[in-house]
Amino acid sequence: MNYFKFEPLLKQTLWGGDKIIPFKHLNSHMENVGESWEISGVKDNETIAAGDGRSLNQLVREMKGTLVGEANYQRFGDEFPLLIKFIDARQDLSIQVHPTDEIAHRQGKSRGKTEMWFVMDSAPEAKLYNGLKLQITPEQYKQMVADDTICDALAQYSVKEGDCFFIPAGRIHAIGAGCFLAEIQQTSDVTYRIYDFKRKDKDGNYRQLHTQEASESINYTVLEDYRTQYTPVKNESQLLVECPYFNTAVYDLTETMTIDYSELDSFVILIGMKGEGTLTIDGETVSFSAGETILLPASVQEVRTEGTVKFLETYVLS
Repeated sequence: MNYFKFEPLLKQTLWGGDKIIPFKHLNSHMENVGESWEISGVKDNETIAAGDGRSLNQLVREMKGTLVGEANYQRFGDEFPLLIKFIDARQDLSIQVHPTDEIAHRQGKSRGKTEMWFVMDSAPEAKLYNGLKLQITPEQYKQMVADDTICDALAQYSVKEGDCFFIPAGRIHAIGAGCFLAEIQQTSDVTYRIYDFKRKDKDGNYRQLHTQEASESINYTVLEDYRTQYTPVKNESQLLVECPYFNTAVYDLTETMTIDYSELDSFVILIGMKGEGTLTIDGETVSFSAGETILLPASVQEVRTEGTVKFLETYVLS
């Protein structure tokens, strides 16, 4: 196979909205869908290849370096290294942080989590939190959580389509109400909840906070701006994020383009954000539109795109 599409895992949440089902053109009446897990090798939450029936990790086990790249297979083994989601927040999500790999290992977890967000067509009032704006100590952090003032220490951003945020492990963050975005992250489900706005679950209980683990995981460095700065361009690759866990570029195409992957020792994931067109993958043509996510094995040499389509491209260099 030159490509794989997967059956999405739709997650109903207390904070979920109504954008994912129509965005993905799904025949479903599910409500409050907060997340669509597009490509996932997370244990008990693996995506299944459409029309194939194999799980993502089964494909990795069978295809090895042919699928993920030889260096990636040496580094990650049978575990697929990235998790791809669409997220639609009708309400604020909890404020959280993820540990680095090193801290995660110390805490008895398999690995940490670095991630990124790319904002799609969100509500006019959409906001999110990313990073600290006040210099605080771990003790001050714990006190601010206790007295409900932690939001005062966080950098808040009004967001619009095209905004990009890189979230290295250790950076406090939260998706706010009205945000509709794509999320690319390390395959890890280690999340420490810092603050949940004193909300109660359906049984009337406050959700558990992980104040101690979070205090050990937070990077307390304050930066001037946490938004990824770039100038949008048409019909060329535009690098957004380059880090040890993934490289991500955005393409906003109105013209035919050929992308050469012959020198790349990695799988490639293409995430459709807007528009529609076709991809010709080593001579095999497939439709590609907003709401779709496609996995290209490392063996793919070349992709030719046609149509008016905007998408993210992400891969891992080991």
